[in-house]
Amino acid sequence: MNIGLAKVFILLTVLVDAIGMGLIFPVMPDLLESITGLDLAHAALWGGVLATSYAAMQFLFGPVVGNLSDAFGRRRVMLTALAVMAIDYAIMAMASTIWLLLIGRIVAGITAATHATASAYMADISKPHEKARNFGLIGAAFGVGFVLGPVLGSLMSTIDLRAPFWAAAAMAGGNLIFGALVLPETVNDAIRRRFSWARANPLSSFGAIGRLPGIRRYLLVFFIFNIAGFVYPAIWSFYGKARFGWDPVMIGLSLAVFGLSMALVQAVAVAPTIRRFGEHRTTTIGFSLELVTFIGYGFLTSGFWALAFTPFAAISGVGGPALQGIMSNAAPDDQQGELQGVLSSLAAVAMGISPLVMTGTFAYFTRPEAPVQAPGAPFLLSALLMVVCVVILLMPKRA
Repeated sequence: MNIGLAKVFILLTVLVDAIGMGLIFPVMPDLLESITGLDLAHAALWGGVLATSYAAMQFLFGPVVGNLSDAFGRRRVMLTALAVMAIDYAIMAMASTIWLLLIGRIVAGITAATHATASAYMADISKPHEKARNFGLIGAAFGVGFVLGPVLGSLMSTIDLRAPFWAAAAMAGGNLIFGALVLPETVNDAIRRRFSWARANPLSSFGAIGRLPGIRRYLLVFFIFNIAGFVYPAIWSFYGKARFGWDPVMIGLSLAVFGLSMALVQAVAVAPTIRRFGEHRTTTIGFSLELVTFIGYGFLTSGFWALAFTPFAAISGVGGPALQGIMSNAAPDDQQGELQGVLSSLAAVAMGISPLVMTGTFAYFTRPEAPVQAPGAPFLLSALLMVVCVVILLMPKRA
């Protein structure tokens, strides 16, 4: 088994997933207006429907795909998902009705579960002390894709509104070919677990993972952490405009700086931090830094200092991979896919809840009749959520 090439493929899969999502963001408003014939405000409602359907499919199918990979192998599941993803992006590129585009986003939400399978594969090829570091590499790949996707999508939109979809299809197809050539299977008869539809539904998977010793508290922390962390994509652009008067170019630049800083930290800082402090303390330290970061963004009034604060904010990124490493080490080999599917579902639920809560908080504290004008209020709410996470982490373990 060539572990090096396999790891490259896994990271490319996550990178392609992230780029594929970001590629289409810049063109969605114009594309929805064109397809529906509606004005921007009403087209935006369809944008919400598309986003919600995507998250709902991730929630429903994360455990299914995770269980499938435990039963039939990571290689087969990932390559199949990449093939479907490539076809799906091509269909969306040709979509002439909103219903076809909706079907495309539903299928994209299902195939996005490759992220969970990629994490399970990474766990398979990692020794226990390497898992958090390698999960950090996955986070770094996603961060780079988060930066590159919107930039490439903006450039390709000058060619055609549908060009980003064709580009996403080509990247998924190219990665499929690469994976077919270099990816070995890691699930053998010793760790293979029979697939069961009864266990593959989200509630059953949650129950099975929740019965693992000591893991429930970490699942709760992971869920709350994701609700807090989604404050960035939910309100950053609105926050930047209201607090600092940033234009779209400046907002894009700030997101690029944040994404690259986070990717750098997760690529190079996770392993040495865990070697120094251990996974549990690294998680606590990272989440404590997240708390300070959110408080900072809650009160900052200078755009310059908001950008200067970004490297410090990125350092807190060591907490997430460390937490994922703790949970992966708590799960047996035949439940790695199931665990990652459950985490994917939890993240999807958080992705559905957080934008509603954070934009609602932002709207309340920026309306003309608000008791106090506070564009940073959503970050202060996230800070409160991080207090809960840290308290749970510091609670003594049950005997």
